[in-house]
Parts: sequence; C-alpha cells; structure tokens
Amino acid sequence: MKTIYVVRHGQAEGQEPGAKLTENGVQQAARLVSFFGGRQVDCILSSPFKRAYSTILPLARQRGIQIQTDERLAERVLSGGSHPEWREMLRRTYDDLDLCWEGGESGRAAMKRAAAVVEEVLNSHYTSAVLVSHGNLISLLLKLYDDRIGFAEWERLTNPDVYQLSFRDELPEIQRIWNP
Repeated sequence: MKTIYVVRHGQAEGQEPGAKLTENGVQQAARLVSFFGGRQVDCILSSPFKRAYSTILPLARQRGIQIQTDERLAERVLSGGSHPEWREMLRRTYDDLDLCWEGGESGRAAMKRAAAVVEEVLNSHYTSAVLVSHGNLISLLLKLYDDRIGFAEWERLTNPDVYQLSFRDELPEIQRIWNP
C-alpha cells in the first residue's frame, strides 16, 4: 500500500506566487510537524509558490528531507483577469470540467497535471509522500478519485488542510485527517 498526504498550504498574505504565510500560517506550519509526528514520510513535493513551500519547510527540516518543487502542483489559474464574479465562475468549472475561461485552465487540465504527480509517486520506490498544493487544485485532484467532490467541498477546505489517500488498488481510500 502507498500513502499520499495531500496538504493545503497555511494561511497566507495573498494569492500571488510570492505571498508569504501570515504569522498564523507560520504557526500552522509548525503544527504540521507534530501532526505528522507518528506518520512515515519518504518524500515531500511542493508547489513552487512560497506559501506552499513555507508551509512544509519545518517538517522537511525536522525530517531531513529535501523538498522537491513541482510546477504541476502550482495554483490553478481560473482566468487571465480579475473578475468580481470569480466564485460563480469557479463553481461552474466543477459542473463542466472542460469549461475554460479566457487565460485560464480547465478543471480537467488541472486534474491531469495533479494526477501525473500522483502517478509518478505511485510508480516510485516511495511508500509515503506529502504533496503540498492549493485548495482548487487539491479539490480537483480529490474529485478525480471521487466525483461527489466539488465546489462545496472546495469551500469547506481549511488552511492548512490534510487529506490521506491510501492506494491499495487504482482508486484510493480518501480520508480528511486534519482537525483544525
């Protein structure tokens, strides 16, 4: 069996790639170290966005594991511009995974890149990995394995959040294990 922990980054100062963790986000990152205390972790892969990398850095240091950044774990771009109705736009992309707003990425395309990271971990020698990413991409990855997951589940994600994917067969058992 292989286990993949999917971690949403801690509370951040903004959405841009260089946004730092807030003071609360720094404390959340420290809490993740004790949260993972009794769990095996063989490798850590992270979005290159600062808030994701900074969220898992304390655990990586404590375990002596080098973080591998992977562009495929970066935040999904919904559209090329700023829109006041972005939440409704996002909701619609869960109903139509091929819907792609101008300058953005479809839900299906985002799922595909996240799934490629998971497949590489499953085909590696690692038995337990941590993937650190962003709420929209994480919810789409979970939806790939359980179609009941959608916009409402995205709305319920917390910063941070942790899901455990246990692979015995092709479809994993999905369990939310973070208790905020």
